[in-house]
Amino acid sequence: MEEVDVEPTTTPIPGFDSNQKHLGFVWGPGDILVYETIYKASGGSAGGCPFVHEVRKDEDIYSPILRKLFNESHHIFVGLQRIREDLPSKNKKPQFVSISKNYRSVIRACMEELQQVLYHNDFLGTTLLSLELIWNLCEVLFIDAAPAGSLVLHLLDWVRLHKADVDEKAREVLASESPAEHQAYWDVVISYVLQGRMDEARQVLVKQATLQPAARAMFKLLDNLLMKMPIFNPGETQTLTEFDVKWRHWREEVDRCLQDQSFASNPHLEDICKILVGDEDVLLEHKELLSTWYHFLVTRLLFSHPTVKPTELHYYAQSSMHMFLDTRSVPEPLDSILLAAFEFDIHQVIKDCSIALNNWWFVGHLTDLLDHCKLLQSHNLHFGSNLREFLLLEYASGLFTHHSLWQLAVDYFDHCPEFGRVYLELQIERVPLDTERKALKVIRICEQRQMTEQVRSICKIMAKKALRNNRLGSALSWSIRAKDAAFATLISERFLQDYCAKGTFSDLDLIDNLGPAMLLSDRLTFLGKYREFHRLYGEKRFSDAAKLLLSLMTAKIAPRSFWMTLLTDALPLLEQKEVIFSADQTHELMFCLEELTSGKTLVMIFVCCLAALLSCLLKREGPVAPLHHIEYGISKNILMRMIH
Repeated sequence: MEEVDVEPTTTPIPGFDSNQKHLGFVWGPGDILVYETIYKASGGSAGGCPFVHEVRKDEDIYSPILRKLFNESHHIFVGLQRIREDLPSKNKKPQFVSISKNYRSVIRACMEELQQVLYHNDFLGTTLLSLELIWNLCEVLFIDAAPAGSLVLHLLDWVRLHKADVDEKAREVLASESPAEHQAYWDVVISYVLQGRMDEARQVLVKQATLQPAARAMFKLLDNLLMKMPIFNPGETQTLTEFDVKWRHWREEVDRCLQDQSFASNPHLEDICKILVGDEDVLLEHKELLSTWYHFLVTRLLFSHPTVKPTELHYYAQSSMHMFLDTRSVPEPLDSILLAAFEFDIHQVIKDCSIALNNWWFVGHLTDLLDHCKLLQSHNLHFGSNLREFLLLEYASGLFTHHSLWQLAVDYFDHCPEFGRVYLELQIERVPLDTERKALKVIRICEQRQMTEQVRSICKIMAKKALRNNRLGSALSWSIRAKDAAFATLISERFLQDYCAKGTFSDLDLIDNLGPAMLLSDRLTFLGKYREFHRLYGEKRFSDAAKLLLSLMTAKIAPRSFWMTLLTDALPLLEQKEVIFSADQTHELMFCLEELTSGKTLVMIFVCCLAALLSCLLKREGPVAPLHHIEYGISKNILMRMIH
C-alpha cells in the first residue's frame, strides 16, 4: 500500500509537558511503553517521573464485547479457507455470499449485546454500525455482484436495514389514540415511501382516509398508484426491458396526476406524488427523514433510474453526495469509504478503512473474502507479500498480545503462505508461559507444525522455572522433553545431592520410568541405574544388585565423587551369608577403592577390612538396607575419617 498522506494520531500522555522534558519509549509486540526521561528539552537534567504509560495500537482487542466478534469470525474464516479452490467461481458464489452474511450476523450480534449493557460504549456501537454498513454494501456490489434491476432492490434492503427507526416511530403512531392526528403521522408515511415500502405506506394512509371521507377519492387514487408501482422480480420470466417499459408507463400515469393537480388540495399527498416521479427538490426537502446522502441516492435511483447498471452507479453516487451535503462541510471518513465502494474501487475502500478504523479485524477478513472471490488483482507489496496476507498478519499479530485470543492467531498465520510461519515462530516465543497447562498447549501447536526449535526453547524455559521452584521431577521431565543433555545432567546432580542429604529419592515414578530417556546424558543414565540398584536391593535380588553396582563403577558411569557412596553400598552385600561378590568382583572393588585413594593403598586395605569387621559387628536382624542409611552409618563415618 502506498504511503498515507495524513498526520499520525496524537495520543496525549497525562502529566507530561513535551516542551519541558524528553520522552523515552520501548517497542512491544502490540504496544509501546512510554516514560519520562530525566533530560530537559533545553539540556541538562531534571527529576524523573515514576510513571510508565502503555500506548496500545489495538485497544479493541481488550473489549469483552468484541471478544465474541473475534472468536465467532475465526470459525467463519477457517471454514472459508476449506472451500475447494478447483471449483468454478460461479459455483462458489452462493457460498461466498453466505459467508459474508455470517460475518455480518456476528457484527449484528455484538451490536445487540452492546445495547443490553447498561453503560455501553457509544463510540464502539457507532463503529460496529459503520462496519456492518460498509460490509453490507461491499457484499451487494462486489460479492453478490447484483446486476441491473436487482441492484436497486439490494440497495433498498441495505438502506432499510440501517434505517430502521421508521418502524419504531410507526409503532408509536399506530399505538396512539388517533394515529392520523399524531404529529409524526406524515413523517411515517413519507419515510415508508422513501424506502420503497409501498404496502406499509398504504396501510398507514388508510387511517387518514377514514378520517377524511370527503377526500376518499383522492386517497384511493394515491393508493392505486402506490399499489401499481412496478417492482423488478429477478425470479420471474419478465426481462429487464419489459420491466423498463412497464415502469415508464406507470411513471407517465403519476406525471399525469401531477399535471392534472389531482392532489393539489392536500400538500402531503402531492409531496408523495412528486417523490414517486423522483422530484429531487422534494426529496431534498425531506433531508431529515433521509438523514444520509446514500439513502438519498438509493431513493433517487428507485424513482428515477430503477434499472441503473453497476457501471453507472459512481456518477449518481458522486452527484447525490454533492447535492445532499453542505458545500462547506467536509465528508466524513465513512462517506469517503462508501463513495469509493460505489465507484467500485476496492483497494481504496480497504485503504480508507485501514486508516479510519482502529483495528485490523475488518480489513483483514473483508480482504480475505474478496481475495477468495478473485476480486483483488495481484497487489504485491514492496516486501513481497500480497495485500491479503499483509492485513491478516497485522491482525493476527495483534491477537497474539491478548492472554487468550493468541490461540486464534495461529490459524491466521497458518493460512498466510508467504510469511505466516516466520511470524508464528517469532510470536509463539512471546506467549507468557504462566502455567504448565499453557506451556503444553503452546508445545502442541509447535509440534503439529514441526517447529522443533521452539519446542526445545519452551521446554528449557519451563525446566529452569521448575528448577527455581525446587520441583526437580518437573524440571527433569521438561529437560528430557527438550533433549537438553547439559540441563538434564545438572538436575540429575541435584537428585543425587538430595539423595545424599535425605537418604531417599523424590519423584520415584519419574525415575523408575525413564526408559530410553536416561541415555540423554551419562549422569541421567547413572541416576536411573542407581535407582534400579536400590529397587533390586529392596527386592533382595542381591546378585543382580551387586553386578549392577560394580558395572556402574567399572564402566566409569558413576561420577567419581559418588564412588565412596557406592563402595559403602557394597559392604552389606559383602557380609551376606551367601557369597554375592566373586573373588574377581571383590578384587575389582578393591581396585576401585585403591584408585579413589591413590597413594594411600595400605591404609585403605586396612580401612576396608576394618569397615567389613564393623559391618559384621553392627549387623541387625531383619531386612538389610544400604549401608550409609541405617546400620552402617558408623562404618561410613569411620571410613571417611581415615581416608582424610
